[in-house]
Amino acid sequence: MKFLHSMVRVKNLDESLDFYVNKLGLVENRRKEYPDAKFTLVYLRDRETQAEVELTYNWEQEEGYTNGNNFGHLAFLVDDIYQMCEQLEKEGVQILRPPRDGYMAFIKSPDGISIELLQKDGPLEVKEPWKSRESVGTW
Repeated sequence: MKFLHSMVRVKNLDESLDFYVNKLGLVENRRKEYPDAKFTLVYLRDRETQAEVELTYNWEQEEGYTNGNNFGHLAFLVDDIYQMCEQLEKEGVQILRPPRDGYMAFIKSPDGISIELLQKDGPLEVKEPWKSRESVGTW
């Protein structure tokens, strides 16, 4: 068995692509437009594996989506969690669960999807300002 992808519905495709591609560094792998059914599928992957995140954009969706309590999060392995969190904050992404332990942080996508960031090869040395930062919101 081979894992292929996870799908999330997005309300604003441009905003979501900015988040997943420009901020998280995923790469657009392919895109399929379905004019008759009025939706677009965009498949994004990381630079190391073939596993994908499928963004489903329904052209006429006016209401925001809600996340069911059966969905947890998407997880990504990062080379330097401190550097990644600093960069995300500079780009306006709120760090909901700071990497106090040098290993794990949580953020959310523009559509409220929880994103877990995990430090590659185990925790980094615990350091400020992350060590003292409290979690905010839900993640």
